[in-house]
Amino acid sequence: MRDRPAGVGERDLCDALAAGWHIDSSAVRYAPVGGGSYHWIVGDAAGGRWFATVDDLDEKGWLGDTRDAVAEGLATAMETAVALRQEAGLAFVLAPVMARNGAATVRLGQAYAVTVFPYQPGAAGRFGEELPPAERSHLVDMLAALHAATPRIATAPRHQVELAHRSDFEAALDQLGHPWDGGPFSEPARALLQAHAGQAERLLARFDRLAERVTALEPVISHGEPHPGNLLRAGTETLLIDWDTVALAPPERDLWWVSSDSSSAEARRYTQATGRRVDPAALLLYRLRWALDDVSIYTRRLRSAHSRTSDAEHALRALEITLAGAPG
Repeated sequence: MRDRPAGVGERDLCDALAAGWHIDSSAVRYAPVGGGSYHWIVGDAAGGRWFATVDDLDEKGWLGDTRDAVAEGLATAMETAVALRQEAGLAFVLAPVMARNGAATVRLGQAYAVTVFPYQPGAAGRFGEELPPAERSHLVDMLAALHAATPRIATAPRHQVELAHRSDFEAALDQLGHPWDGGPFSEPARALLQAHAGQAERLLARFDRLAERVTALEPVISHGEPHPGNLLRAGTETLLIDWDTVALAPPERDLWWVSSDSSSAEARRYTQATGRRVDPAALLLYRLRWALDDVSIYTRRLRSAHSRTSDAEHALRALEITLAGAPG
């Protein structure tokens, strides 16, 4: 995120870190990286370093439909990450540090929540980059180990196949004939969606047909977004980061990121490791779901009140790219 969260200053963050984790912040630097969350690198008076994340509770609709529900869902996801590392022994899980009250997250006002991670030097990949074959194989092995840990985790959120903002997206499709006045990029967004309206409706119908089949598959603990941007290369290790999407779901929710189809080398490697065949319909569903989710999220953001910011400009560009590259 390039923009900073509205109404949250560094003093607010430092107060939350002191109250929640007894971190005496001596140096705080905003890190404009990733998407969907706000990040700071924090140095404390004792020489320690931390990675603090602030999440906007209005922007994580897959976790709940109210701020309180999203805050609870986020806390459950972070607690699951802690359990995967500490109880299941998955060293590649970069899990948060629990607050002094035993919680994984701490509310910051009504609209935000803070999570703290140990600072891990390294380099994350880039979303959309093509992993070399050896790294793809390693990621498959990590996912197989993650999925195999399912029986060892007592509680985990259950992934909902439905699109998080479907009703908003369908409302947008219904209102393409009327001007959108949320901000400077509302009308360009409407023009983009109007040009792809027929395609969007066909994709929604195809999604519904596939979802009926996939909901019957046995779930495992899935990361949800194991793309290169969530792989942190730290020395000889590769860590899987950003666990706010962790949930029980068919394994294809993770596997479509590394397997183009059910007969690929990666799919065969996964089957050999787990004994479970990769379902081609589920791969297609989650590939399609990702595109539809992105389109609905960007459309919702650009129809809502906004100003000319770098994040709003990014949303418009991403909407155009996603619509152009959507499957089918």
